[in-house]
Amino acid sequence: MRIKSVTLHIISMPLKKPFVTHLQKVEEREGIIIEVRDKEGVCGLGEGVAFSTPWYTEETVKTSHHMLKDVLIPLMNSKSFHHPEEIGKRFEAVRGNAMAKAALEMALWDLYARQKGVPLWNLIGGTREEVLAGAVVGAGSIPEMINQAEDLVKEGYQRIKLKISPGADVEIVKELRSHFPNLSLLADANSAYSLEDVPRLQALDEFDLEMIEQPLGIDDLVEHSLLQKEISTPICLDESIVTPHDMRSAIHLNSCGVVNIKLGRVGGYSSALEIYRLCREHDIKVWCGGMIEFGVSRAHNLALSTLEGFRIPGDISSSSKYWEEDIITSPIVVRNGVVDRLEGPGIGVELNRKRLSAVTQFKEDFTLDETHNKF
Repeated sequence: MRIKSVTLHIISMPLKKPFVTHLQKVEEREGIIIEVRDKEGVCGLGEGVAFSTPWYTEETVKTSHHMLKDVLIPLMNSKSFHHPEEIGKRFEAVRGNAMAKAALEMALWDLYARQKGVPLWNLIGGTREEVLAGAVVGAGSIPEMINQAEDLVKEGYQRIKLKISPGADVEIVKELRSHFPNLSLLADANSAYSLEDVPRLQALDEFDLEMIEQPLGIDDLVEHSLLQKEISTPICLDESIVTPHDMRSAIHLNSCGVVNIKLGRVGGYSSALEIYRLCREHDIKVWCGGMIEFGVSRAHNLALSTLEGFRIPGDISSSSKYWEEDIITSPIVVRNGVVDRLEGPGIGVELNRKRLSAVTQFKEDFTLDETHNKF
């Protein structure tokens, strides 16, 4: 079947509450929703998860839009292909820009599953009927963070992630552990520390954290390896793992015990599934991180998290945690700490066209050469 068109929607929605880290305060979330449509009218959905400014990675909404429009869509249109994995391989010719690549590749995987009439989780080998849900407590005062955590626990979340940074770490973790002695807690540093902070990081060992996520540089593997020898808390790598090559290097160096797999950060399913395979082979735990997503990416995260190895609750919170109204017709809902896998074809959700139109800032359509693009 042939790809007929690609549509990009650049959207913006206010968060119900600002999301705060030591790097950025996010009050309005921009993103890119992608529709890839075939000749029969079947539509696959993807989402570009870069932020408006380059605080998480170097990509932004504007750079992703440029890459999609001027590089990736034309590259997809260059010759025929039969499976989304082929597009993932084709995109390897383009340096970086993982989030732009992922957005388009995710839409193609969704379309492929819908054409087959099967859920995407089934297509990638998922087996879990329920996905464990965790949530994030943003940076703030200790009472504010405790209140956030209490609300999330009442909603049934089984794991809470705390944002930390030097000077806003040990006391926060101590107080949260005191209030929630049996709760799974992890700390996310977003690269706020250096090896000079080893004593401070060692002080976190006594609080039985599930892991400490990305304590050191965003592109570092060597220093994380040195740090892991000095602390008993498992290190989880996030920003440092962008490609399967990064994962193989981290394995050789013993840089981590856990990896946070984000489809957007690693460039889509082809890369994510290879990273997942490497982790399983080397007994490294995995879980699915979040990017303050809209419903399309949230549904893709659910599909990925049905893989058997995703046994740590991921950042798959209810749509209502961030949005007054999501852009999908059936918002994602966490009940008693879990989300049921979605049983419909593809990612199992459809766009709420009225809501999408209301939050769209810019829309662009591309008609493809049907003689080249075939499944």
